[in-house]
Amino acid sequence: MKEIQNLPREKSMKFKINLFLFLFLFTMVIFGDKTFSLTDQQIRLICKKEKRESTCIKNLKEKKSNLNKGNLIEIPVIPYKN
Repeated sequence: MKEIQNLPREKSMKFKINLFLFLFLFTMVIFGDKTFSLTDQQIRLICKKEKRESTCIKNLKEKKSNLNKGNLIEIPVIPYKN
């Protein structure tokens, strides 16, 4: 008798798991391959603060190109200054 009562609960749990997996995979397919790189204007604004502006622009544009190609890049962490 207990086996019959557990049957709807098991179906409900399988349905929830399948729905979650479908939604998760669907989200990964839609948003997974989009990369957000800096625009040229943002690169210029960032590099204005550097001593060697042209070298900074060259390095950031190279990193932008590598990111858009799908290659891994190293991102340094710069502490925030007031």
